[in-house]
Amino acid sequence: MNRRFNLVLLLVFFVAILRPGPRPAAQAQGGVDPRFGIVEGFWGPQETAELNVGWERILFYWREIQPAGPGDWNTLHVLEEWLAEAGAQGRSVVGLLKNTPPWASEDGTEAGLPRGLYLPVDDPNNLWAGFVRQVASYYGPLGVHHWIIWNEPEIKPGVYGYEFAGSVEDYYQLVKVAHQVMKQADPVAVIHLAGLTWWHDTGYLNRFLQVVMADPEAPANDYFFDVISLHIYFRSETVQSIVGSVWAIQNQYSLSKPVWVNETNAAPNLDPLWPVERPQFQVDLDQQAWYIVQAYALGYSAGAARVGVYKLVDILLPPGGESFGILRPDFSRRPAFDAYKTTIQYLSGFTTARRQQAANYFVVTFNRPQGVTRILWARNPAAVALALPALASSATLVSATGETSQVTAENGVYNLTLPGARCSGECIIGGPPIFVVEEGVVADNAPAPTVVATGDSVPTPTATPTETPTPTTTPSPTRTPSPTRTSSPTPTETATLTATPTASPAATDTPVPTSTATPTSVAPSTQGGVLGSSSRWVGILFIGAAIGVAGGLLVLVRRRI
Repeated sequence: MNRRFNLVLLLVFFVAILRPGPRPAAQAQGGVDPRFGIVEGFWGPQETAELNVGWERILFYWREIQPAGPGDWNTLHVLEEWLAEAGAQGRSVVGLLKNTPPWASEDGTEAGLPRGLYLPVDDPNNLWAGFVRQVASYYGPLGVHHWIIWNEPEIKPGVYGYEFAGSVEDYYQLVKVAHQVMKQADPVAVIHLAGLTWWHDTGYLNRFLQVVMADPEAPANDYFFDVISLHIYFRSETVQSIVGSVWAIQNQYSLSKPVWVNETNAAPNLDPLWPVERPQFQVDLDQQAWYIVQAYALGYSAGAARVGVYKLVDILLPPGGESFGILRPDFSRRPAFDAYKTTIQYLSGFTTARRQQAANYFVVTFNRPQGVTRILWARNPAAVALALPALASSATLVSATGETSQVTAENGVYNLTLPGARCSGECIIGGPPIFVVEEGVVADNAPAPTVVATGDSVPTPTATPTETPTPTTTPSPTRTPSPTRTSSPTPTETATLTATPTASPAATDTPVPTSTATPTSVAPSTQGGVLGSSSRWVGILFIGAAIGVAGGLLVLVRRRI
């Protein structure tokens, strides 16, 4: 074995002995809704279990799995322990395939087109087909059946985030080959298009579908893909408009593929414990939490099948680096963690989602087996006083981060105040959302609320600062580096679109098949934070010492970042 492999093996050994083992499903006391996701939940298995998410995304780098040739097969790149733990917690794994190894690339770069891509899929010189076949054959039996084919292929050379050197036609061929090979090796495989940032090239999906429709083999093969994927950031209302635009485009081609928002978040640059210099999108900790709630409400009401937060935690991030995690790089929790947990708790199992909006507020109504959850927030800086038609005699009010209180109906309505949004030039994120939870009722065309007052005429309650946990140590990358280091999403401006689908699930009610929301067993978290015990800290220090002694580790880390 070479020296690099020994270093990887050493790191994996220490991870394996310090990380808790999978929690068996037999201990489960809750359920998992498969529509709620997280990127790289394996870094914090206990926090991920506490969130109760139904899927997670993991990167599978071709350059790492087969670094030197088609005979390579590096199974240490994605630990089987991560896959087993996800299964034990009732969570499916979505793999993202990308990064051409230099030996297989037409131009010698990771963005390069794989050599032999247009050869028959059974030709050994079609290197991409050979790799995908091995991936499906090896990881299918381990429970991985969802595969995203590459990442953000619309980003042009010279632009941050550039990852694919091919044309739209080349990307279609990449997907087509993957679909053919995957379905042969694993008949239940699900092929996802790469996540599109949308704002980089709003016409990319339309051009891609034109190429698909021009292929005479496509109709008989379900058009060689199963899911459309999106990456949406910072402006909560663009989740609604972009998902709606995708449905409008699909309608033009008589398609109805599920739409997943694989990545969404608003990275907080105004975190006192992790400040970031950023000219655009000034986001504080509260706003990140509000964004999570709003993005999920708007995404589901616009017809998104599944939505995932990017990401659980940023690993190996230097001080001042843009941190998207709902956990900080030192694993302390941001309010967004609690906001996501609250969102899952009060939306899990929903069967329909209906959006009502006015110039100054949103109301999104979810029917659930237990009753009805409505989420309300102000869109502008002005506070809004609403008379919300009551469906029961009383309701539980829940803040974004989970604090609860009770409200009693008066003359058939709940009198509520929605605090205004924090806006700097524009309101990229609405104000603090309120969950109105009523048990044992159904919302069939519930009437819209009545605006009682806005602006200065509304007595705005004094805001309670969000409690920020104080870390016991200086934030540092205390966890062992992984081969699945993720590249940061592009935190640039997202184009605001207003296109409305002509016949999409965004209209009025969004029916959700009951089978989609059927909970599966999940094991509860049995410990506190992942770094919450002295023995864990001792182990981490031991890892640090081992890593410091191991020569050549800098080369490994450099290739992960």
